[in-house]
Amino acid sequence: MTKMAIENIPVPKDTVAQAYLHKVPSHPGVFCIALNRPKSKNAISMQLLEDLRAALRQAMAEKMLNVLIFYSSSSGAFSSGADLIERQSMSDEQVRGFLSNIRDIFNEIDSLPFPTIAAIDGPALGGGLELALTCDFRIAASDVTRISFPEVRLGIIPGAGGTQRAPRLIGMAKAKELIFTGRILTARDAKDLGLVDYVASSSSTAFERALELAKEMSFSAPLALRAAKTAMSRSLDMPLDEALNHERACYEPLLGTKDRMEALVAFREKRRPVFVGE
Repeated sequence: MTKMAIENIPVPKDTVAQAYLHKVPSHPGVFCIALNRPKSKNAISMQLLEDLRAALRQAMAEKMLNVLIFYSSSSGAFSSGADLIERQSMSDEQVRGFLSNIRDIFNEIDSLPFPTIAAIDGPALGGGLELALTCDFRIAASDVTRISFPEVRLGIIPGAGGTQRAPRLIGMAKAKELIFTGRILTARDAKDLGLVDYVASSSSTAFERALELAKEMSFSAPLALRAAKTAMSRSLDMPLDEALNHERACYEPLLGTKDRMEALVAFREKRRPVFVGE
């Protein structure tokens, strides 16, 4: 794929939605949520949050959705964080409502039943980085130079889960240093720290690398992918014996599915199974 891959995907060019869901025609089972505020580098506004919530509802209704990628509809971007221009006109009560809203929506993303990937092709700052942290995987373009939590330098703290998800991902000491200093990381720095899982090659975008990873997962059975994520998502919060029982509870419903029987038949016939999400 070329670096024009994003532009080549048929999405509604005349949409006014600041976030929207679409399929990737060349990759069955792969869907994307595009952040669509190019002039502000996808700064998170009240409208973007509402559109993001609507896109998530649509994604949950897609039974053949195997992987969901979050990315920017415009090249060289991810999300510059909260819309500080909009924030200046908000009352304290409106700010509190905004924070509650963004936490709720980011928690929804964190608990989605299918694999998620954040494709970071530009700055991921504050709330933008917090959005990326809700995903299962984070992939950054090699030329990204601005990944950070700048909030303490603005008189606030990360308010959409950053103080909680970052320590769980990279450890308490590293997270404290990152948040207390507001340090700006490059893609390579973020990878070394464990904040990013993959850095795309210099000839590729993060979105293209995300598509490669998504394609590998998209051949799996939709229900099995969801069961695997559900089983793993709580594994570290429980004693091993309890976690193993949880795994069995996630496995059990798969036994009677059409997809499991199709996989057995396909194995016997030496062909790739055709899953239907049932």
